[in-house]
Amino acid sequence: MYCRALKTILPGLLFLACYSSAQAQELGDHRYTSEAIQAGLRIYTQECALCHGPQGDLVDGVNLRLGQFRNVQSDDDLRAVVSGGAAEGRMPAFDFDAEELAAVIAYIRAGFDPEGVAVRVGDASRGKTLFEGKGNCTDCHRVGGVGPRTAPDLSDIGLRRTPANLQLNLVDPQAALLPINRPVRLVTINEEVITGRRLNEDTYSVQLIDSNGQLRSLQKADLASYAISELPSKSPAPFDADEVADVVAYLLTLRGVQ
Repeated sequence: MYCRALKTILPGLLFLACYSSAQAQELGDHRYTSEAIQAGLRIYTQECALCHGPQGDLVDGVNLRLGQFRNVQSDDDLRAVVSGGAAEGRMPAFDFDAEELAAVIAYIRAGFDPEGVAVRVGDASRGKTLFEGKGNCTDCHRVGGVGPRTAPDLSDIGLRRTPANLQLNLVDPQAALLPINRPVRLVTINEEVITGRRLNEDTYSVQLIDSNGQLRSLQKADLASYAISELPSKSPAPFDADEVADVVAYLLTLRGVQ
């Protein structure tokens, strides 16, 4: 239920309890509530669409639906821009309360889909530290030409994936894993066992990065067996909700620009 409506009919204490409960849900499951997203649609249509357009793409260099901004990364950055204005006054400051502000951000983070999932985006610098440290992500992933090739190269992942998809990869890799990235196990007719990650496959051949990081191309006629695992090659990342938001923020900065 949209808490602002309760504000006019219930005591302030109940309003604060409702707001706190909604915030706890957002923090607990890494994302904004569906009620917040739908409220954000209403606010965006009334207050923002005139300049940014129904699809968020009328301002040069900005596409709100696709998460493309000039100087914004985190949700806190978005709050600062909406509340304080931007572009030397060309974007006015909006006097939204905390719940309205959260709703607008939720709608933007959901990609303008009222039925979508809007993830929180945290601090990119903290996310980079977590990615390289606690998460041990660089043990498998390559970024900016540095690192192994045993897992997908993430150098431009911020262009290829939405915040929701990045979050899902962190918290539930089984659900997020693309078919082409599933681990494979091959046994040749000479009894060589090869495990690794597929890069490409056609009717007659398969190309992969093996467990030693070597590029291999094999003819299917030379294989005694070829199995594609239904299990992900990684477990959920060892991050809490705030850390997930921070790592998502860092991954969104990876846009292939060195």
